[in-house]
Amino acid sequence: MDARGKTCPWPVLLTSEKLKTIDSGALIEVIVDYPPAKENVVRFAEMKGHVVVDVKEENGQWRIIIKKS
Repeated sequence: MDARGKTCPWPVLLTSEKLKTIDSGALIEVIVDYPPAKENVVRFAEMKGHVVVDVKEENGQWRIIIKKS
């Protein structure tokens, strides 16, 4: 899911909506380019009990892999 160019709370809201549409155990990739969005998406996922599998920074963008629990 591409959330580049969006500031908070949009990346978190989009992540929340996407997680509602997938089955438990499925993975989603969230791409953000706003540093607070990276922190907020990771915190949101963990707070909801999902697993943050990986966070990678590439050229000022973060790819966050979340496994739905």
